[in-house]
Amino acid sequence: MSRYLVTGAAGFIGSHLCAALEAAGHAVVGVDCFTDYYAAALKEENAAGRAIVRADLAEAPLEPLLDGIDGVFHLAGQPGVRSFGDAFPIYLRHNLLASQRLFEAAARAGARVVFASSSSVYGEAEGYPTAEDAVPRPISPYGITKLGCEHLARATELAFGLDAVLLRYFTVYGPRQRPDMAFTRILTALAAGSPFELFGDGSASRGFTFVGDAVAATVAAMERGEQGAVYNVGGGAEATMSEVIALCERVSGRSLDLRRRESAKGDVSRTAADTGRIRAALDWEAKVGLEEGLQAQWSWVSAKVGRR
Repeated sequence: MSRYLVTGAAGFIGSHLCAALEAAGHAVVGVDCFTDYYAAALKEENAAGRAIVRADLAEAPLEPLLDGIDGVFHLAGQPGVRSFGDAFPIYLRHNLLASQRLFEAAARAGARVVFASSSSVYGEAEGYPTAEDAVPRPISPYGITKLGCEHLARATELAFGLDAVLLRYFTVYGPRQRPDMAFTRILTALAAGSPFELFGDGSASRGFTFVGDAVAATVAAMERGEQGAVYNVGGGAEATMSEVIALCERVSGRSLDLRRRESAKGDVSRTAADTGRIRAALDWEAKVGLEEGLQAQWSWVSAKVGRR
């Protein structure tokens, strides 16, 4: 049994990770800032009665959180690619500053860190599926801060011996997905009979990863990942937004009231993960197909809408 610190523990992926670690017999210390990016009540639901330390990693004392900790899963951060303008200082604080402080504190404590980066670091990638050695060219401030965190981890390794493994998640979905993300918005609109606004013409495609598969990759990285390694975490299922909408309609048995809008700044046209490295190094590959995963998310969303 190990003792782990999970940052962002009341968030979408973090709450699933805490549950998986506890089910495996590990002790978990969860920490979350409970920012106002979306309703704190949703994070309270995610926590499901689990004790969560409320702390802002950009300013809180970190040594007490790391006392007796074997490893840190650093999932906390300000999400969302629509990160231009007045919102950018928030990304600097919750992504770059918080990570810099945590990386240095973890190095002093001798604790391994698994850091949740993003496929957004690739931007409009130079090739698809995109491998980890592709030149990162983020086109959103969010992606820039995530890439900055990766560089901070490497710098802290060189300066202070940080043991870190970096994961680039490709569009994770499933029960508890954030309310601003496309799948939750589509399925909620289907359950409630309300309109859905689609940014773009529906041709944008993504590589999608079910949350249970992402959690399994994250745990494997802590247990077997090579120090300093970067791994793509992708589900192997790529689909356009038009295809996703049709699949959501089939899963739900309902028709979507679709309203089209212009593409949003910071959105890329395609993501697709080359997962050869993580398969070879960690013996990990995604197991949940897109329709199966969407069915699980539909069950969660429709139950929530029915309780309103």
